Formats: sequence, C-alpha cells, structure tokens
Amino acid sequence: MTEAPACPGPDPAPRVPRLRAPAATTDCHFHIFGPLDRFPYQAERSFTPPEAVVASYRKVMDTVGIERCVIVQPSVYGTDNACTLAAMAELGSRCRGVAVVDETVTAAEVAAMDAAGVRGVRFNLMFKGGATIGGLETVAALIVEHGWHIQLLIAGDSLAEHADRLRRLPVDLVVDHMGHIPADQCDSHPGFAVLLGLLAEGKAWVKLSGAYRVTVAGPPYDDVEPVARRLIAAAPEKVVWGTDWPHPAHYGPMPNDSDLLDLAAQWCDDEASLRALLTDNAARLYGF
Repeated sequence: MTEAPACPGPDPAPRVPRLRAPAATTDCHFHIFGPLDRFPYQAERSFTPPEAVVASYRKVMDTVGIERCVIVQPSVYGTDNACTLAAMAELGSRCRGVAVVDETVTAAEVAAMDAAGVRGVRFNLMFKGGATIGGLETVAALIVEHGWHIQLLIAGDSLAEHADRLRRLPVDLVVDHMGHIPADQCDSHPGFAVLLGLLAEGKAWVKLSGAYRVTVAGPPYDDVEPVARRLIAAAPEKVVWGTDWPHPAHYGPMPNDSDLLDLAAQWCDDEASLRALLTDNAARLYGF
C-alpha cells in the first residue's frame, strides 16, 4: 500500500483579527488530530496530518474570538469517532460534533452520540476513509428522529450527479467548503447551480469555509468573494462559517485563521448578515 503523503500543519501563530468577533461567534468546521499515541490514524487514508490537539485549537479560539465550535470527524479516523468524542468532552458545552458512521451503526450508538452533542453525520466523497455514499439512505433513516443532518464533503460534479437522490433524503444537508467548486467555474458549473437550488429550496445549508480550497487566484482569496456573496444571497439563513483548522491536506500557502474571520466580514454587507453567518444560523443548526 502506498504511504499516505504528509501534509503541513497550521500557522502556529494566529493573529488578532481586524474584526471584533460578535458574541457567540461559532467556528462550524474544525478537526482534531491526536494525541497520536492515544488516537493513531487508520492505515487507509489519503493524507497524514501532524498532531493538532485541543490545546492548540483553544489558542485559535482565544485569539480569534471564537466562543462556540463544531468539530468534524476527519477521514483519517474512518468511522472510529473516539478522538472526536474525546475532544468534544474536553471542550464542553460550547462544542458540538459531526460524526462519521456507516450503515452498521445502531440506534443506541446514535442516541449516545446525540447525548454527547453530535448533531450530524459526514459523508466524505473526496478522501479515503469513512462511510461510502451507498449507506446514505440507511443512515438518514437512523438519524432523522434526532434532527441530525447529513454533511457532505463532495466535489461539484458529484453534487450534480447525486442531486435527485439527495433531495429525497428525510434530513437536511450541509455542504462543505462552498461546494468545493473552483471560484472561476461557478458561473457555468452544474454543481454550483444545484447547490444554489438546494439552498433556495430550504433543503441545504452551506459552509462558507475553505476559501483557500476554491480560490484560483490565491491569497487573499479575492476571487472567492463573489462566490460567497451568491451563496449568502441565495439563503442568508442557511449559511454558516468555519475555519477548517488545522487545514488538512492543504499544500499551498497556509492561511492565518484571523484572516479567515476577516474574510467573513468582507462577504457581508451589514452587521445583521454577519451575525447570521457567524452566530445565529449556527445556533439553529447545531442547537446551541
């Protein structure tokens, strides 16, 4: 088996952002990796990140002004959610979680995760590890009574391919990283049209995260602003923000997390829309 490539860690020195973060600002997308002696990675994975533990993330929270957070189970742990659940317990009531499960998960396991603060299940169609989309309907049927959503890390082509199937699910959808469509393709990409449609229909939420994953121009990601603004305009009550810390499997210039918060301010025209993006929408989606 080919060894999964190592990827760089985050900028270790987050700056204080220009924006004074509103009360209850919520990071709706981050990951924890390790400690590796306690939570080693599974062999089947697409990348090998360095340790990124709760203490390091707390430094980001304190510096940037993040009060609430949502941890997302990364692909390197597959369906073993132990690291994610341990981090949630360490962060306490200000943290919610998104787990990875497959169709073998039991109702009792779902109930236990719900009690721990899990509010959704992630299907990752871009990296090795975790559940396959084959179990989508089975998992949706198990989580619907808890009001959970299905989160998708999915490329635009796949979003367009599976659009009808996704619409039939009995739960809400949350789409990662603005649909993971290159910023210069959004005007013509069928996946972006599907995403806008799902938002307008009230079926989906979208994370305005990962600007560095969809930019074509590079830092400071000016080409992403029109994309973010179109998503906000489509459904201002269905957009949430996230850092994607510690930015796994990103091999370009590493963003400083304060800059990612300041980007959010650039995308919003007034304090009300910024507060919706940073706090109010997340409170409804994740039950804060």
